[in-house]
Amino acid sequence: MSKIVETATLGGGCFWCVEAVYRDVQGVESVKSGYAGGTAETANYKDVCSKMTGHAEVVQVQFDPEVITFEEIIEMFWTAHDPTTLNRQGNDVGPQYRSVIFYHNEEQKAIVEKSIREVATTLYDDPIVTEVAPLEAFYEAEAYHQDYYVKTGNRNPYCTVVITPKVAKFKKKFAHRLKSVPA
Repeated sequence: MSKIVETATLGGGCFWCVEAVYRDVQGVESVKSGYAGGTAETANYKDVCSKMTGHAEVVQVQFDPEVITFEEIIEMFWTAHDPTTLNRQGNDVGPQYRSVIFYHNEEQKAIVEKSIREVATTLYDDPIVTEVAPLEAFYEAEAYHQDYYVKTGNRNPYCTVVITPKVAKFKKKFAHRLKSVPA
């Protein structure tokens, strides 16, 4: 009997940041950086950064629903980025950095809509601007974007200034949901 794995597709600004926060969560099997939500039939970093394709930087989180629920994945999403800023996360500006959840089925859509009403709005004073849309296509990002934070760490100033504090905040809040890390 094979294990059931579900997928969540989430955009919360730079995919390096979102990938970094989910990779150590219990029940998460894999996190892949990529692109979704655009009008172009393909996507790559250069074209997405041109702001002409309509794609957002996203991650696909594959998870074991017997260990972590889609609801919990979405709850974590609200704290992993600022869902109140349109087309922006910190200094990253443009539609490719928008807050977006691409649902895979109607059940996921209902869970997201409920979470916006009952969870996200209690965490922020400003209105939630997260786009909610069906996933039409996912384009995996180039190999050098995968596990970027793990491979680069604090050797990259962006990682030091932006990702490291975000990961630390996330790990503090969700310490009880993190995978054990060998000493």
